[in-house]
Amino acid sequence: MSPNPVSSTPVLRTALRWGLLVGLGVVVLAAIVGVVVGGADGLWSGVIGALVGVLFPALTAVSILVGNHWFGTPNYLQIFFGVVMGGWILKFVLVIVALLLLMRVEWLVTPVFYGALVAAAVASLVVDLIVLSRMRLPGVSDTTLPQTNPED
Repeated sequence: MSPNPVSSTPVLRTALRWGLLVGLGVVVLAAIVGVVVGGADGLWSGVIGALVGVLFPALTAVSILVGNHWFGTPNYLQIFFGVVMGGWILKFVLVIVALLLLMRVEWLVTPVFYGALVAAAVASLVVDLIVLSRMRLPGVSDTTLPQTNPED
């Protein structure tokens, strides 16, 4: 493992931290709207929709952070690609399975569920945009320049 972390690690950690905080706010708001619209069924529909909308985008950042643990090793690119693509495929399958299963639930208030899902996904994107726009990364990062003059 490399003693120097990848320069994207602080950005991803900050995005995850803020994304989870904003996501918690969306869950609370979705629960309140759900109760008003559909009672107890609406409450749980809003909570589940918001959780799906918050957790699935976070899985991408988590997979990148996991892949970054091998930075500096000879097979870093292969491991990183495998972890990120494996995580993406797993996430894709889980979203499809979760939505198919949730659509069969009798008590699910579909408009509340989808509204919370979309609100959480948009909130996650907004957090990512804000975090990325405020973080400072060099144009070329994670490289080591030669210490000697090649012309000598």
